[in-house]
Amino acid sequence: MGCRVPFGAHWRYWVRNRERELACLLWTSPAWKMHSRDAWIGWSEERRPRNLPWIVNHGRFLILPWVRVKGLASKILALSARQMPDDWQTRYGPRPLLLETLVDAQRFRGTWYRAANWIYLGQTTGRGRMDREHKAHGQAIKDIYVYPLVRDARQRLCGELAP
Repeated sequence: MGCRVPFGAHWRYWVRNRERELACLLWTSPAWKMHSRDAWIGWSEERRPRNLPWIVNHGRFLILPWVRVKGLASKILALSARQMPDDWQTRYGPRPLLLETLVDAQRFRGTWYRAANWIYLGQTTGRGRMDREHKAHGQAIKDIYVYPLVRDARQRLCGELAP
């Protein structure tokens, strides 16, 4: 999975059936800046850093190789999207309004996310998460998907949110 030890805000889940592990998920702080996401929300440069804490990134999702259950991925995504906001708010404060994820377009098609009604917004530029100076390119270009947790997520993310 290429997963390193996460830094910053993060939350991990193991999905089990009785004692058998089926899948794991990792939720993390959102990407600092993504043109497609920011344009879809309608963010200004001023509003984005203030309201970014109300977005959570679905950083990793692995269904273990021996698990073969039709529809399991979309079921896990739906259950996780219901439970994670409570857990995140308890631990970090802001209750998430929007989930985001990035899918490596050369390796995966985003089928799980589309099946779970996530919205495709476009692609990243291939700069990578750690490039704050806008210099590095050559990282994998990824598809951007979002999942609003409330009906008016875009409008609320453009407004004043209490810390």
